[in-house]
Amino acid sequence: MAPTSSPLSEITAQRDDLAGLRDLLEHRRLLPLLPLIYVAWANGELVGKELATLREIATRQAWLDEDACEVLNRWLDPDDPPTPVELQYLLHAIEESSDTLSEAERLTLADLGAEMATFYREEDEEGFSFPVDEVQAALDDLEEALGLVGVEAARQLRKSIEKRPAPTPVVHPTEPTFDAEAMKQLLDGSHSALRDDIRDLLASDDFLYSYGQPLDEAREQVMVWMQKLVEAGYGEKCFPQATDGHRDLSEFLAIFETLGIFDLSLLVKFGVHFGLFGGSIMFLGTEEHHEKYLPDTASLKVQGCYAMTEMGRGSNVRDLETIARYDSDSDEFVIHTPTETARKEWIGGAGQTATMATVYAQLIVDDENYGVHALLVPIRDDNGEVLAGIRIEDQGLKMGLNGVDNGRIWFDHVRVPRKNLLNRHGGVDENGIYQSVIPSPNRRFFTMLGTLVAGRLGVSAAGISAAKSALAIATRYGANRRQFGPAGRAEIPILDYRMHQRALMPRIAEAFALTFGLHEVMDRYNDPDNDDRRRTEALAAGLKAYSSDFAVHAVQTARECCGGQGYLTLNRLAAIRTDVDVFVTFEGANVVMRQQVARACLADFRSELADGNIFTLARLLARQARRSVSEANPVVARNTDPDHLRSADFQVNAFRYREKDLLIGVARRIKRRIDDGMDSFLAFNDCQDHAVALANAHLERFLLEAFVDVEQACEDEELREVLSRVRNLFALSLFEKDCGWFLENGYLQATKARAIRDQVNQLCAEVRDDALTLVESFGVPDSCLSAPIAFAEGKAPADSRIEFARGVNRGAKKPKGQGSSKST
Repeated sequence: MAPTSSPLSEITAQRDDLAGLRDLLEHRRLLPLLPLIYVAWANGELVGKELATLREIATRQAWLDEDACEVLNRWLDPDDPPTPVELQYLLHAIEESSDTLSEAERLTLADLGAEMATFYREEDEEGFSFPVDEVQAALDDLEEALGLVGVEAARQLRKSIEKRPAPTPVVHPTEPTFDAEAMKQLLDGSHSALRDDIRDLLASDDFLYSYGQPLDEAREQVMVWMQKLVEAGYGEKCFPQATDGHRDLSEFLAIFETLGIFDLSLLVKFGVHFGLFGGSIMFLGTEEHHEKYLPDTASLKVQGCYAMTEMGRGSNVRDLETIARYDSDSDEFVIHTPTETARKEWIGGAGQTATMATVYAQLIVDDENYGVHALLVPIRDDNGEVLAGIRIEDQGLKMGLNGVDNGRIWFDHVRVPRKNLLNRHGGVDENGIYQSVIPSPNRRFFTMLGTLVAGRLGVSAAGISAAKSALAIATRYGANRRQFGPAGRAEIPILDYRMHQRALMPRIAEAFALTFGLHEVMDRYNDPDNDDRRRTEALAAGLKAYSSDFAVHAVQTARECCGGQGYLTLNRLAAIRTDVDVFVTFEGANVVMRQQVARACLADFRSELADGNIFTLARLLARQARRSVSEANPVVARNTDPDHLRSADFQVNAFRYREKDLLIGVARRIKRRIDDGMDSFLAFNDCQDHAVALANAHLERFLLEAFVDVEQACEDEELREVLSRVRNLFALSLFEKDCGWFLENGYLQATKARAIRDQVNQLCAEVRDDALTLVESFGVPDSCLSAPIAFAEGKAPADSRIEFARGVNRGAKKPKGQGSSKST
């Protein structure tokens, strides 16, 4: 007979499809087994063998009579499982029969069954009462035999019965451990007040995002924003006055870096006009050019473009085909596109707006080629009409950056005055004679390309800033968005999942490292006393490659970490992702940039061996061998102490060792090939993968050292502590990524490699505690983030989300731990 009369027993009595459940519930002695029976079928994880084990152990129990065993065998028959309806009503029966099911937090399945037996301890009309201790022991045996984690299974059962608790409003239990504003100023470096002014301007109603604009509207919007920047005085700041022949570009680079948190079409348009076009006049022109063109460039009266790239040459600037032939009779240069592959390609601003171009061409004087030079060539009149002899083709819709009007240009014997040659480093005098203060053609060529250094630093800054915006959106979304959780408990923020932390936290750390490295290269570039320009230029090229690769991967990771919401245009990640993609080939393909770094490293190595003495190389090899003995000895290679792994000395020494080892190795390989008669170009190409590995090692060592310098110079103890955690995560993540090399070369042993992996996990969790404050210190105003998911779970009605994305709702509540930013 049923243990009690209830609505459930009445339902089972009336429904034929619940006859099997009715038999089960009518046998009171089976009540303690109900939770195990339900879990066995509901989880779908117990196979026939395990069900047989459950039958065997259960039917041996003295408190089960023959009828109960027969019913139990039917319910545990793998060939005749219960129906979904029977399982659902079985769950209701457990709910009715368990007195403390939702009260005892740590109950196991065995405890639940025993609790149900206790509930029916009194004798029934047949004189039966449960031997509770025997029941508990039998149920414990069943749990162990089946390999069930009783606590988790019971919690899962409670989850099925109870309504899941609502999430608490607290995003994470920890409070900020440092001042976000102080960290922002540290990340800003120089010109922090200027950066704040730009943030305030970008957060104003003059700068609001619009989504899904047609091509012409997107371009028009960018030009409106450009004019607003000029009106605020930022055009003039791009062309500082020279002091002792030196122009400090730190303000321009600070402006450019900060603009990267907003619309990247605006940033590229700004960079092409003020950085490349204006920069070419400033650095390649004379005072006469400066006085004539820079004021109109600063005010946008002249709108410029930078016509270097050609269809057939790509990154090979030295072999450009466009010709600038000097005509002594008219004292003019004749600009001509001799072949279809010589057309200027991907020229930002040429498609629609530019009125003048800096054109790079082979300078021909008296039939002698003096190499690539830059000339100012008008391409449109004041009404925007293309000038005679010039053909322009708008390149139209692109993958991204559609606010920039890229175009192709052909020149058909276009004439410009001799004075339009930017002749600071070389030009033609009034007698038609070529003159240059730099006699070496090779050195003159690289000096002419000096404007590209600032451009590459600008691309680095743009990529890092864009990645910071994406990481801020994804981190804030991860702190708000909840999915799954322990059975019977509230869902947890997805940022608390280890793999989510592993996706985002190392990239936040990398953003810090790249920021410090960028500012170090900027300082060197702006230092008038820097006597090693070649090394600085190589670092700028390498940093452009490293940071643009980082930007693409970081933004893609951020997109994936936001799931489907990250795919929504409204949440801005899609636009950032498509906009940054071109950075990996913009201003030089990344593999070419890394080769430039490798060549600079090899040049330094050659200088060290300049005396040609074989003993010099022997000394270097011996020095490296001594390092190997001291740093890669078994004791050090096995050291897994956390303090050792988190030591800046250990990390820096390891990165230096890897770089030097790769340098010596690639130098040996190239020399061996040349000694065997191979052409030097082919020898380098044959070792290109090795050279690129050297470049990466060089850049990572440089970034780590720059990070350590900032950390050690920081006087704020709270900031220094968090910087140490972030630096450790950056360094050990790189160790983990290149673990194969360190293992192959004996620098690590397997135990140490595993310890490093454990440390990365631990550091991801530690940095997660500060994640919201860290991304706040990136200094991106809320309206510039402009992604609803950065403020909630993206579930608001569409209209309100659109308003939010356009900056209408600027008073949104931030997740806990996210203080108010000065810039917002």
